[in-house]
Amino acid sequence: MNRLFTYLVVGAMLLGVAVGWAVNVSLPADSAKEIASNLSIVTDLFLRLIKMIIAPLVFTTLVAGIAHMGDASEVGRVGVKTIGWFILASLVSLTIGLLMVHIIQPGAGLQLTIPTAEPGAAVVDTAKFTLRDFITHLVPSSIVDAMARNEILQIVVFSVLVGTAVSAIDDKAPAVLNLVEQGAAIMLKVTGYVMKTAPLAIFAALAASISTQGIDVLFTYGKFVGGFYLSLTLLWGLLILVAVVIVGPRAIKLIAAIRAPALLAFSTASSEAAYPRTLEELQKWGISRKVASFVLPLGYSFNLDGSMMYCTFATLFIAQVYGIELTVAQQVTMLLLLMITSKGMAGVPRASLVVIAATLTFFDLPEAGLLLILAVDHLLDMGRSATNVVGNSVAAAVVAKWENQIEEPAAEPAPA
Repeated sequence: MNRLFTYLVVGAMLLGVAVGWAVNVSLPADSAKEIASNLSIVTDLFLRLIKMIIAPLVFTTLVAGIAHMGDASEVGRVGVKTIGWFILASLVSLTIGLLMVHIIQPGAGLQLTIPTAEPGAAVVDTAKFTLRDFITHLVPSSIVDAMARNEILQIVVFSVLVGTAVSAIDDKAPAVLNLVEQGAAIMLKVTGYVMKTAPLAIFAALAASISTQGIDVLFTYGKFVGGFYLSLTLLWGLLILVAVVIVGPRAIKLIAAIRAPALLAFSTASSEAAYPRTLEELQKWGISRKVASFVLPLGYSFNLDGSMMYCTFATLFIAQVYGIELTVAQQVTMLLLLMITSKGMAGVPRASLVVIAATLTFFDLPEAGLLLILAVDHLLDMGRSATNVVGNSVAAAVVAKWENQIEEPAAEPAPA
């Protein structure tokens, strides 16, 4: 069934590109725009269905997982290991992006028109990325409001507190725990229903994008796009290598298991869309529910490997286009700055662009350069969304290995 779903996703991607190209070359721009608008209805409905189930799914699975962990010391131990891995992975992702943009030099000598318009209207306010606002944003003033706005980070904080409290009660509040577990089972079943519509949404998303922007969007800024995807490939290889070293050869099967969620994230340019399916596949592979339900939601707030790499890559690309050289000290400072600001990405629309804008301002780089990457941002968002899925899956497997929470496959019976 999983293989069939993968085939359907790949087929939907190819068909979406073909239909979008046909519409773009055969119809006037106004007609193509209207068709794209109608196709986008399907994608919008799918993403709304996903957002509808994210908050209750994260809450129920995380509370149930923590409640089964035991005492607060176990939760703290797993939390420290998880955050430690996230920090290490963040540094590696940012550093690879920085090194690759220097090696490839995608912006050096690029004959592009330097934009003069202020990009402020294209992205959200960078002021929300101050340290004070980020810290206060961690704790919800109302869990109902946090769930209504799908603030995953705030839902995680509330769920950790509730799960820890349930585990600390002598009888573990069986009525509440049973209700939460049943809620998680129901939401996973709803997730299964929603996922059946994913290939249709993928087809609509790609067809709509190609219809209006044309097939040329796949080739525009080829060195920049190709260089970034090469960097992502290196990061994937490193993540898989580390997973094999820590978890064992069975980690290769993990990558195969998450190919469908990764393709879903790639084609919809949304890590969030792949969350339910990723959680399901991690548990099928053998990661215990309590570890998967704990690490994965945290990863969506603290471990966006693909998005972090994009921040360093795109910022230095813009500097290269303008012919501005940053000193080694400035680049090290940029890594540390992005380590902090990137942790506030979750739940913010076009968050990578916001972080890049904040970084440009910090180093007195022209903010108008942000407009240079807007044309291909969606195409790059596809790659970084898929990378976020892979990075979080590897993180869950590594932490589960450290906690001895991976169920090994049943041994083959010895031949007679």
